[in-house]
Amino acid sequence: MFSIKENVNNEIVINKSRFITELIKINNEDEIINILNNIKKKYPNATHYCYAYICGSKRKCSDDGEPRGTAGIPILNVLEKHNLNNILCVVIRYFGGIKLGANGLVRAYSKSVSSLIESIDIVELVEGYEITLKFDYNATKSIDYLLKEYKIIKKEYSATITYIFEISKKDYEIISNQIKDYEINKKNIIINKYE
Repeated sequence: MFSIKENVNNEIVINKSRFITELIKINNEDEIINILNNIKKKYPNATHYCYAYICGSKRKCSDDGEPRGTAGIPILNVLEKHNLNNILCVVIRYFGGIKLGANGLVRAYSKSVSSLIESIDIVELVEGYEITLKFDYNATKSIDYLLKEYKIIKKEYSATITYIFEISKKDYEIISNQIKDYEINKKNIIINKYE
């Protein structure tokens, strides 16, 4: 399973129609409506906003007014071909006056997405945890040393210190004995694989 390092976009022109592709990392389906609304504001007056997403085991696509099966499904097929997950792909079309026909639309939407994916870095995703770890100030040095390899998302300082970080399940098993005496909260997530 793979995803993108960062949100990216590109534009291609086919028979005077502009196809703008946006690839956006997502963590859950709840984000999608807001992202689509923002894209419609970013690209006003487009003829179509076709999309597909894969988030965990959930998949969905939309032709947004294009003939059925000519936009959303081809977008989804390209995402699946590249084994992408936690991804939303929106292809914005500004009609250029020349009809492409059903086969031409399928090729255009597929090409728009595949040309972008093939030009960017893809990262592997692995199962992991988002860990909330609470500890006393006197443990800061040893915790900082233990977690130096991991992405600490947030640090909070109050009566105790709270770190929120991401870690693969494999790596969690390695360090779990060293943090077992502290207050720990684990949430299952999918994270970028790191070396």
